[in-house]
Amino acid sequence: MNLKHLFILLVCCSFSHAQVKYEENPPENIKTIVFKGSDDDDQFPIIKLGEQVLLKFDDLNADEANYYYKLTHCNFDWTPSSIPKNRFLDGFDNERIINYQNSLNALVLYSHYELTIPNNKTRFKIGGNYILEIFDKNDELMFSRRFVVYENIATVGVTIKRARDVSVIDQKQVVQLNINTNSLRYRNPEKEIKVAILQNYLWDTAITDLKPQYILGNQLQYRYDEEARFDAGNEFLNFDSKSIRTSNINVARVELTDIYNQHLFTDQIRNGLPYTFNPDINGDFLVTVDNGDPDIEADYARMHFSLPYTTDLGLNKVYVVGKFNNYQVTDEYELLFDDKAGMFKGSALFKQGFYNYKYVTVENGIINDVSISGSLSQTENNYTVLVYFRKFGAMYDSLIGVGVGDSSIITN
Repeated sequence: MNLKHLFILLVCCSFSHAQVKYEENPPENIKTIVFKGSDDDDQFPIIKLGEQVLLKFDDLNADEANYYYKLTHCNFDWTPSSIPKNRFLDGFDNERIINYQNSLNALVLYSHYELTIPNNKTRFKIGGNYILEIFDKNDELMFSRRFVVYENIATVGVTIKRARDVSVIDQKQVVQLNINTNSLRYRNPEKEIKVAILQNYLWDTAITDLKPQYILGNQLQYRYDEEARFDAGNEFLNFDSKSIRTSNINVARVELTDIYNQHLFTDQIRNGLPYTFNPDINGDFLVTVDNGDPDIEADYARMHFSLPYTTDLGLNKVYVVGKFNNYQVTDEYELLFDDKAGMFKGSALFKQGFYNYKYVTVENGIINDVSISGSLSQTENNYTVLVYFRKFGAMYDSLIGVGVGDSSIITN
């Protein structure tokens, strides 16, 4: 290989290495991806080093296909870190998922898969950001999910405030934090320590560019206002389909064709309406059935959504999103305008259970998640703060602390 070809190869490798690892959406046959850590209430897996993450998913092809998992360690910005795999893993990945079962007593057939990590073949050596990727037997990527592993070194205090700007005080929530680095030694905290603030565990809206405003010994304080604001949004809508043959919460009627169809009551445009207290699980879902094992005995129903048309929506595209589809806008979950009915309608397959959902619009490729639901400062949201540390000269970012806050306790 001559020097010119070697240079091109090195440039291409460097460019590829620097690409951000996003979460890939699954094909339509892969449904009901559940990915959690040790706390069932966390939609985004956040585990302490030594704890396990659990992945579950269904394959509607129901052919007991072989799937394999791979792990990538990432930097704070979700670019792959430069350390070799044996530095962050004890054992091996690219192993087949061996725990699977076929569905029972369901009209919609599927194979159900489960994976826990660490396991007897794969264990984590260090903390930080990770990507879990699932491949088929042809080494084609099916889907991927982010998760984080932390070491409990720093203590993180989180406080939720109202915005100081009176023009947005009714629509925004502000996150302020205090980090106690304890015995951690650092030279330049503005460069060595980074934070990520997540609302309801969402990376798409995370705030990641804040630096400490005040450094008092081992205390780092972040007292931002505008820079740490989030749209408060609104409480999620919900439906309960665990009784697949009969109506339940928000289900208007049920009909049986080749599968069960559950038609939800028509939702309303809430933007501009006053806040209504409606307890939710911040976009999450829970697979449940009246009797039996929900993993393999829950059936799939086609859920039908409808939303009235208003001139404010114009020609914008409308989607239904939640943790069930990782909040991604895809064709499967788009609502189309029905001229005869004068409203948007759409349907998709859901496994029996209790689901949170909301509607978002897309205009010129930009997602607006408050145009239909509105944004009200009384809304209850969970906030998670992740604290990263890269010691001077180190090759990767470690995750040294996690803090949580809840806007149900909000102050001026």
